[in-house]
Formats: sequence, structure tokens, C-alpha cells
Amino acid sequence: MEAELAEPAHYRMHAPVHPGGFVKTEIIGPLELTITDAARALGVTRSALSAFLNERAALSPDMALRIEKAFGVRMDTLMRMQNSHDIASARKREGEIKVKPFGSAGGSNDPAKVA
Repeated sequence: MEAELAEPAHYRMHAPVHPGGFVKTEIIGPLELTITDAARALGVTRSALSAFLNERAALSPDMALRIEKAFGVRMDTLMRMQNSHDIASARKREGEIKVKPFGSAGGSNDPAKVA
């Protein structure tokens, strides 16, 4: 009976928000900061912040801590957003990753024999 209540795979979120887009629309935009001014406040280069805000770069723990200190958004929350985004991105590329299950036909179950 519980299986009937499980959420079908196609209803799961496929594209979690990149934390850069979140910071751009929910913090930088409403505060009417330029990327240059925000970068200065965070103590990072304009290019590093721009790459993050425009979703071309992943969030580092260092950047997350800087955002927490400057704007009050917990770094844990931002890092979870990045992790969810990374997992969803990897799932999108799942078909490109060719790996046989360990111990499959023609393989060995003995790690010592795997070279």
C-alpha cells in the first residue's frame, strides 16, 4: 500500500535552482547592487562573482561563507542547493556514463583481481 503513495519518478524536481541564480535574484537584485559592488563587499573578484551568479561556476564553501557573512543566508543552505543542483546535473548525464555493475558477467567479484 505504501508503494502506491510513493512519488513517481517523473514528478521529482529535475532542475534544482543553482545557488548563483538564487543569490542573483533574491539578494543582489533586490539590494540593487552591481556585480562590482557585491564582489567588493564579498572580497572576491568581479569575474569570480559573475561566473557564480550567472551559473557558470559552482559555489565553493569559501564563497558560501562570504555570502553568509555579508548577506545572512546560511552557508549550509547554499551548499545544499549546490549539492542538489550537482546531483540533478549528474543524473541528466547518466546515460553518458558507461559503467558495468561490479561482479557483472565477465567481471570479477574479487577486488584483488581487478587491475
